[in-house]
Amino acid sequence: MRVCVNNMFICTNCDAQSTKWSGRCLECQHWGTIQEQEETSARSSSVSVTKAKAKSPTELKNLKAQNEQDRINIGDAELNRVLGGGIVKGSLTLIAGEPGIGKSTLVAGIAGYIASTQTPVLYVSGEESAQQLKSRFDRLHVELDFISFLEMTSVEELVATLEKEKPALVIIDSVQTLYSHQIDAQAGSPTLVRYATSCLLELAKRTNISLLLVGQVTKDGTVAGPKTLEHLVDTVLSLTGEPSHELRILEATKNRFGATDEIGVFEMTAEGMKAVENPSARFLSERVNVAGSVIATVREGSRIFLVEVQALVEKSFYGTPVRRANGMDQNRLQMLIAILSKRAGLHLGESDVYVNVVGGMQLKEPAADLAVCAAIMSAAKNKTDEEPIVYIGEVGLGGEVRNVMAVDKRVTEAKRMGVEKAVTPKTIKSVKEL
Repeated sequence: MRVCVNNMFICTNCDAQSTKWSGRCLECQHWGTIQEQEETSARSSSVSVTKAKAKSPTELKNLKAQNEQDRINIGDAELNRVLGGGIVKGSLTLIAGEPGIGKSTLVAGIAGYIASTQTPVLYVSGEESAQQLKSRFDRLHVELDFISFLEMTSVEELVATLEKEKPALVIIDSVQTLYSHQIDAQAGSPTLVRYATSCLLELAKRTNISLLLVGQVTKDGTVAGPKTLEHLVDTVLSLTGEPSHELRILEATKNRFGATDEIGVFEMTAEGMKAVENPSARFLSERVNVAGSVIATVREGSRIFLVEVQALVEKSFYGTPVRRANGMDQNRLQMLIAILSKRAGLHLGESDVYVNVVGGMQLKEPAADLAVCAAIMSAAKNKTDEEPIVYIGEVGLGGEVRNVMAVDKRVTEAKRMGVEKAVTPKTIKSVKEL
């Protein structure tokens, strides 16, 4: 047998492989993500093919489908909604977010509720000692009768321990601290993260143990580690928000057992993460009726939120006007400014334009186009609405206002919050009428 050793270069962001090093990945265009990895492949001059034993496929019609009783209730309506009804038994869930955003606080609250139902929970940590973890649980007033702690061990020892203890839920904080005695790689490297996640996934499916993995994100907001990490797990939860503010948004960016467009709104308190029961009221609680401030709607899954959109238009002191967006896509803002200039006669070529979505929400759907245009026009003309008005509609390149999904539901939510007047595609046909 002839053994050949080849030096492969792998991108830590997208797992793309190449035979030579480069400063920039040719697939995902990220800089400084190419790392060298030694790959050993065994080849034989005379390859003998062994005939494998055939296996009988399973008839799906004879199986019983998984029902709601196969989920672990977390006790929080917001969390259960994001997960599609709770944690599925035997699933692998990844919770990702920036450092200090509240991931450990969130999973501690989950562990506390599940343990309160006399269900065993195992907390595996490579970032905190048992004493530090107990201090957090005491601060959150969590009962510890059914919660056990395990210091971070090798993946092989962890799998053996879980097979022996068989807890209902295992929390691993974090996946980047896992190491192995079988793989010669540093903790957090793409090879080791991929290997460890594969071992844990196989364990979860075989033993029906639910696993929660805590992961970090990179500077551009993506999950740290190889892309295969997101492909391997069943559910990816993203926790976002401004560390300087108390509001947090939890979104399922991947969910094999539920919808991926549901979000949960939480408030960071001294006693842990608390669900915000009326997000619309919270987002509009400090709104002041000034020029450039309007009300928009955000549709996330089955829910409608009202948010405040602010705009500021000021004369530019530089050759190139500044356009800044916080809470919406920058390119979308540039397009709406061009539409207002061309179709509504609003000359913004010598003005800086700033748009901000209050509360940390993101305007991802075109239904907020009309609200952004109304805010910019209000700021440019220094005019305010006499009464609260909600703006709903998509704006086309011709300046026309187009219909969007769930208009009636958006109007109903606005009326529930005391906003009686709504500007929709039924009331205006062009941005000229704003």
